[in-house]
Amino acid sequence: NEQKIVHHGKRADAIVKGMLQHSRSSSGVKEPTDINALADEYLRLAYHGLRAKDKLFNAKFETSFDETIGKIDVVPQDLGRVILNLINNAFYAVSEKASDAKASADKTYEPIVSLSTKNYENKILISVKDNGNGIPEKVLDKIFQPFFTTKPTGQGTGLGLSLSYDIVKAHGGELKVETREGEGSEFVILLPP
Repeated sequence: NEQKIVHHGKRADAIVKGMLQHSRSSSGVKEPTDINALADEYLRLAYHGLRAKDKLFNAKFETSFDETIGKIDVVPQDLGRVILNLINNAFYAVSEKASDAKASADKTYEPIVSLSTKNYENKILISVKDNGNGIPEKVLDKIFQPFFTTKPTGQGTGLGLSLSYDIVKAHGGELKVETREGEGSEFVILLPP
């Protein structure tokens, strides 16, 4: 009982912290930022963070950065949080599918997360793509709502995508998703240059 109380206390604490972050307006200052370096740094941070937590975690990651982007004005800490969240979600999705593949003795599945940037039609695109299970169609329109999560109880607060959406909007951008059930998802951040 004591362990359960501690566990749920910590969970409540995480949710309250998330709510406070959700309601606080960012005091961050926009500064010229190398998006490629920022994205690359957070990809490595996410990967090594997951490896430290779970020694059995294994996934390939690929990067493709458009060198013509240069620096753009963003709040690096905030945008970094968005990128980190999207990458963590992608790694979570591929590790879930890898577990399913292992359980069904499927040796052909190779988990891959791809991160790319592109200067496209006067917008900066940052794409995080995975070959996980995808997002079920019936929940697709809810994924950006606060406290909605597809993760099992205790695994996520349901604030990650909601906060990410708000941060991207505050930057004058858009956050879009394309998903195919069983094949994977791609989240794209579109920012003004």
